[in-house]
Amino acid sequence: MTLNILIAEDDSVSRHILTAIVSKWGYNPIAVADGRAAWELMQQEDPPQLALLDWEMPEMDGLEVCRRIREENPFSPPYIIILTGRTDTVDIVRGLDAGANDYVSKPFKNDELHARIRTGKRMVDLQNELVAAKNALAHAATHDPLTGIFNRAGILDRLDAEMERARRAGSRIAIALCDIDHFKQVNDTYGHQAGDAVLRCFATGIKNALRPYDAVGRFGGEEFLVIAPDCHETEARGLFERLRSRVEEQTTSTNAGIVSITVSMGVVINSGTTAVDFLLATADKALYQAKNGGRNQVVFAAV
Repeated sequence: MTLNILIAEDDSVSRHILTAIVSKWGYNPIAVADGRAAWELMQQEDPPQLALLDWEMPEMDGLEVCRRIREENPFSPPYIIILTGRTDTVDIVRGLDAGANDYVSKPFKNDELHARIRTGKRMVDLQNELVAAKNALAHAATHDPLTGIFNRAGILDRLDAEMERARRAGSRIAIALCDIDHFKQVNDTYGHQAGDAVLRCFATGIKNALRPYDAVGRFGGEEFLVIAPDCHETEARGLFERLRSRVEEQTTSTNAGIVSITVSMGVVINSGTTAVDFLLATADKALYQAKNGGRNQVVFAAV
């Protein structure tokens, strides 16, 4: 992907020259004529990751733009190169202290500027790799590697957040413990690879059938937890019956043949004022009733 480079330069000739050479070097220049325009651009979604800022500009100088950018985005800021005619050490220190990564003296030499931009790009690439690695680790910590949905820790974190939101908003939240019926028989009959395929298919089917703001996580083994915020009883009954019916109608193609399953669900609805452990225990009792009552059904518990 071509790197976007912000060019903030009030002199039109210098701005035109910078735009032309940056484009010639294979980057995508985005040029503005003053510091305020530069600051507004950096506040937009997906702003440039490298900036060439003239020190002295109308509306807002380059150092003030640096300071604001660092304050606004301290964790993944752009790489900033200050362009300035000032060469005194005290001025260079001021620029770096304001948040600039580097500086280039005017009038600049093309080769030097190109080299400093290449250095900036390497730093941007490294920062992007570190962010991607951090995000991957965070995803791995909260998601089940087999099904790709939340793991137990992830779905419980989501439940805590949704319970707090329900308390603040005075709304209702429905949670359901879902257990695939006779899953041990699936593994015993078709093998564990087929069982894994069934779990993946089940998780995908449930996730796709939920509302955009609902959540599902693998609670353990063949047991799953579904969270449906802002969901009153009538809506919850329709939602979970639709999920149960979808699972019953769905088949999974495995290397050992076509597998059909059903699911039992225990559902509890609350305003977010009850302890999570108690709600989960109540949903588990309702799930036990669904299992004990013949499976492939949804049982609602009263709290």
